Amino acid sequence: MSRIGNKIIPVPSGVKIQIKDGAVDVQGPKGKMHVNVPGGITFEQKDGTLIAKRQSEEQRALHGLARALVANAVTGVTTGFKKDLDIVGVGYRADVKGKNVVLALGYSHPIEFPIPEGIVIAIEKQTHMSVSGADKNQVGQVAANLRALRPPDPYKQKGIRITGERLKKKAGKAGAKSAA
Repeated sequence: MSRIGNKIIPVPSGVKIQIKDGAVDVQGPKGKMHVNVPGGITFEQKDGTLIAKRQSEEQRALHGLARALVANAVTGVTTGFKKDLDIVGVGYRADVKGKNVVLALGYSHPIEFPIPEGIVIAIEKQTHMSVSGADKNQVGQVAANLRALRPPDPYKQKGIRITGERLKKKAGKAGAKSAA
């Protein structure tokens, strides 16, 4: 029995849900999302809630997945999702110019990162970025792509990291002892 799949999805006021064949469309104040539902999983809408149902035990593995995807879409169009990133390092900074984020990360040239549609990147104090949007998957992927431009160095801890990320610091090279 799927515990996640059987949970009810509360639908806040102002959110419109259209259940189609094999898909669910969710529309709210922060945008519009389309979620493809695996075969054998259906959704029922009853007085302000959504319920995921499966046809047989073969769809058991996808029951919780389908429910979680639709629940994330409902949350995304109402409150949205946000990831915070910190830029650590001397001279490392970021700036938004038009539809690009311009990053100075210690390379010989600045890096221009295009902001995808549906994503908002806010920069505070040149060393703190907030990536936000309605699609949880897209927000996480954009944050991961930004982090990949200069991942945190295990020795000096410089680079782009997700706020709250715990890093393992490695010890540097031990002093060479002479055999004289």
